[in-house]
This record gives sequence, C-alpha cells and structure tokens, in this order.
Amino acid sequence: MNQKTDKTVLILGANSDVAKQCIIQYIQKGFSVIAASRDTSSLEKFVADNRLDASKVTILYFDAVDFDSHQKFYDALPVKPHIAVYAAGFLVDNEKALIEFKGTQQMMQVNYMGAVSILNIIAMDEKNIHLERIIGLSSLSGVRGRKSNFVYGSTKAAFTQYLAGLRQELASRKIKVNALVIGYIRTKINEGLQLNESLIMEPDYVAKHIVNAGNSFTIVPNFKWKMIYLILKILPEGLVAKLP
Repeated sequence: MNQKTDKTVLILGANSDVAKQCIIQYIQKGFSVIAASRDTSSLEKFVADNRLDASKVTILYFDAVDFDSHQKFYDALPVKPHIAVYAAGFLVDNEKALIEFKGTQQMMQVNYMGAVSILNIIAMDEKNIHLERIIGLSSLSGVRGRKSNFVYGSTKAAFTQYLAGLRQELASRKIKVNALVIGYIRTKINEGLQLNESLIMEPDYVAKHIVNAGNSFTIVPNFKWKMIYLILKILPEGLVAKLP
C-alpha cells in the first residue's frame, strides 16, 4: 500500500538492477522519483513493464563521466531533491584493469570522479533547504586491498572516504550521508562471475536497505556480509595478503 509524501528522490545511475528496485520501493513509500541514466529508453520500458505510476517518475538523461554537464543537469531539475542516491557503477576484471588503463579510467570516472562531481553540486546548494540525505553505493571491495580486485576496490574505497568526509561537512545542516557497503548482488555487473551462491543478495533486498537507510554512516546489508566486513576491518595485513 502506497504511503503519501511530497518528497522527491533523485537516483543517479538509475538503470542498475538495485536502482530500479529503489524506484519501485520509493514510489511505494509515496516519493516522487527522478530517475537519471544514460539509457532513458530502458527506464521508460521498466516503468511501463512494472505498471508504475508514470506521474511519480521523471526520467532524465545523465552521464556520470560528462563532468562538464553536471551543473547544467542539476540546475535543470524540475524540483530539487530531498534525497540523492548515487547508484552508478562500472567494473572490469582486475587482470584486464592492470594491463588496459582504459577500463581502469572508466572505473575511476564512474565510481568516484562522477560521484564527487555531481554530489558536490548537490551538497553545496544551500538554497535547497529540503535536502535531507545523500546515499552512495559503495562495496566490500573497498574495505581492504586484495589482489583479486584491488583496482576496482580502490575506486570504491575512495568513494567511501569521500562520503565519510561529506557526512562531516553536512552535519551542521543536519543532512545525513550514508554509505551502502555492499557484497555480491545478483545483477548485470556480476553476470558470468564465479560467486558463492549463499552470499549473493537480491537487488530488492539491497534496495530495501537503501530506501530505509537510518542514521548509521556505514550500512552493510545481510548478516553474513556484516561479519565479513568486520573481519576484513580487523584482519592483519599478512592474512589479507593470503586472501584471493
């Protein structure tokens, strides 16, 4: 049953599987959603296929790596958001990233640089007195450097640290900042990877933690992943080096 609110959420990178589930769940909570992505036709099809209330969804073109367009994109928003969610992400295999910088650069630009560019604009608009929360989707890969994924992990580690500082910067304005530190999800980005099935989370499960984010800075969905997160945080470097 849909709730009623006059609030708006801006989802950046809205074409990801998790972001699409966020669209559904935010609408169920009564939010209006601005869904921003490069692939607007896919979003239009998603809204139609799921019979979502089109009056509650505005679909806009947004390119995370076109930094020069970000201010214009923000200025042209039909309404300024109460909540902003950065869900854009890009991943290439670590071995490929080590020998082909193009993939590494793309990960840096989408996972970190694009996030900083647009979120700085959103956060520093003090005229938007309605802004109450910024949520960034990070990763367990960014908790400790491991040889299997440290290039991708480094972009997520940087993003998490940015969000931590942004939380402090915005505290005086009572704007909350959350970092979703996420493990394996059954999404397009992980297709073809050999993953432990018992650890894979469904997109709607992760979306529920985003839509219902509380006061804690770090949010780690799933008890198993919480344990892995805590272990990674305290594990001696010598043991981390033995991990895949």
